[in-house]
Amino acid sequence: MSEALNVSAIFAEDVFTDTVMKERLPKKVYEELRKTIDEGAQLDSVVADVVANAMKDWAIEKGATHYTHWFQPLTGVTAEKHDSFISAPKENGKVLMEFSGKELIKGESDASSFPSGGLRATFEARGYTVWDCTSPAFVKRDAVGAILCIPTAFCSYTGEALDKKTPLLRSMEAINTQALRILRLFGNTTSKKVIPSVGAEQEYFLVDRAKYLKRKDLIFTGRTLFGAMPPKGQELDDHYFGGIRERIGAYMKDLNEELWKLGVSAKTQHNEAAPAQHELAPIYAQANIAVDHNQITMETMKKVASRHGMVCLLHEKPFKGVNGSGKHDNWSLTTDDGINMLNPGKTPHDNKMFLLVLTAIMKAVDTHADLLRESAANPGNDHRLGANEAPPAIISMFLGDQITDVVDQLINTGDATSSIKAGRLKTGVSTLPALRKDATDRNRTSPFAFTGNKFEFRMVGSSDSVASPNVVLNTIVAEAFCDIADELEKAENFDEAVHNMIKKLAIEHERIIFNGDGYAEEWVVEAERRGLPNFKTMVDAIPALTTEKSITLFEKFGVFTKAELESRAEVQYEAYSKAINIEARAMYDIATKQIIPAVIKATTQLSNSINAVKMACPEADTEVQTDLLKETSNLLVETKTALAKLVEVTEEASKKQIGKEQAEYFNTHVKVAMDNLRTPVDKLEMIVDKDLWPMPSYGDLIFEV
Repeated sequence: MSEALNVSAIFAEDVFTDTVMKERLPKKVYEELRKTIDEGAQLDSVVADVVANAMKDWAIEKGATHYTHWFQPLTGVTAEKHDSFISAPKENGKVLMEFSGKELIKGESDASSFPSGGLRATFEARGYTVWDCTSPAFVKRDAVGAILCIPTAFCSYTGEALDKKTPLLRSMEAINTQALRILRLFGNTTSKKVIPSVGAEQEYFLVDRAKYLKRKDLIFTGRTLFGAMPPKGQELDDHYFGGIRERIGAYMKDLNEELWKLGVSAKTQHNEAAPAQHELAPIYAQANIAVDHNQITMETMKKVASRHGMVCLLHEKPFKGVNGSGKHDNWSLTTDDGINMLNPGKTPHDNKMFLLVLTAIMKAVDTHADLLRESAANPGNDHRLGANEAPPAIISMFLGDQITDVVDQLINTGDATSSIKAGRLKTGVSTLPALRKDATDRNRTSPFAFTGNKFEFRMVGSSDSVASPNVVLNTIVAEAFCDIADELEKAENFDEAVHNMIKKLAIEHERIIFNGDGYAEEWVVEAERRGLPNFKTMVDAIPALTTEKSITLFEKFGVFTKAELESRAEVQYEAYSKAINIEARAMYDIATKQIIPAVIKATTQLSNSINAVKMACPEADTEVQTDLLKETSNLLVETKTALAKLVEVTEEASKKQIGKEQAEYFNTHVKVAMDNLRTPVDKLEMIVDKDLWPMPSYGDLIFEV
């Protein structure tokens, strides 16, 4: 039996934590660094040198030979360039291990080689990485050895943000400033900082690596472009929360250990709804640290899967017909002294600060529903949203029975005088303990749900960075707080003014509340009646970035400039076009080189078999074989026709102007042609002998892990 794992002993052992800093830095240097982290004070170069040297010594003790500025460009994944600690050799041939404050604070990268949406041209290559001291450095271990990773922001030579982190940090400063104004209105003079806290749940699939390598579609695109449903899918609901298989359990154990060492507080693990699908959820962390941790989690999931002979699939919809994967973004606002601004308390109806914060968020989400939808847009998520497993593409808020009742009282009577109380759960079994149940149920179909003391934004795709949705959430709520504070700070009678403000906001933004079935067709009609936007695809959602309303919002709070927003729209359009183009080309490659030859071989064998039977016994009935041959041949013709159409529209797409025009063409023409090619191929898979079919089936992939 293996030794019991001491989690507390290994947790964050590879992280340059506050405890490590306190132990290794002179007291004055530590205090100066804390002042930078906590208050945003400028970091002195002398202090930076001392911190860099201590960080280097600590990393070398951990086995590190190199360091990297670890950043998050607009690719959606992380980037790193490794430099060793060695200095120029001395006359005696020896080298020193050195790391300066300058090297800690600033790095350089080729900005033109990352997506920039026109902010950087090929001849404008210089970009800078800048140390984010609020997110701790860590040592990452893999095949290249141990590397000291320093979380950084990434900007151009001219100062534009070229990454996911810089706007996130800007948005965190914006909401901190405005949330403190709200707190001060209610007499709070002790809280010094308001921090957006985030917990990002991560869903994923695991498949056998040997089978994965036989699927070019998975290799090239992360999802299956062809595939017939197996006899059994997820309809029995027996995989969800089911017993974890030995192979998966061994993977989860190793994954947890890796993450715990890196300071990621992996908390929950379980089987998800679809076969071969699983979930990991962490404990909350400060927003930018949570974003870093989620990137670490995704990287580690892939790395550990490889060790276990598996592949981790993070695509939102790797298998048609079964649940896709999302990343629920749990968001709340907490102060440095432990106050959760979204905590309703036992009597929400008389908790004026909570009600003001709640209605401010209603205003923010209603006003900027288009932006919130865009923040969760990617090509993979188009296959998932609204597919009876995820929220619809329409933004609405679920508040639950208790809070909705309070809001209804405000709207209908002008005052809230009571709150629905939590009851007792009656099981009908005397031996089971009596349970106090929550005052409201949950709604899995809501894209933005209040879940006790936080909001859960359920739209985010599993492969995406959670930076973008949190940038939007922080900024739109900061705007709502700002508008409210501007008015209330001038009020002569605060109590009366805040009551009227809460009522006004509730009435004006009531339309965003929906507690019903988000999958129902009736909701689509009702949402349209209410005037709520319904952007069904990524291409439909992207324009929200560059509306006058969005530009005004982001520029006001210094989160994005107009140029940065326009660049991100261009990056999004281009990313969409490239993703669909790769999928279309992969379909052509697979159909031409694998599927059509396999079907021709199958029809040839069947034809030869029919001829052999007729030669041996002319009076034999070969009607079944002949019908099967005819059906297969007809589907082959249909496949060839659909393939030719796909080639035609893909070539036409390449002629369109890069950007919005091209993305729209891929969305309206190429995707349709891809669907039309898939239909006959999936039917052929059900007819052709399994031994002749050129790739593992869905059953092989999701049940044989």
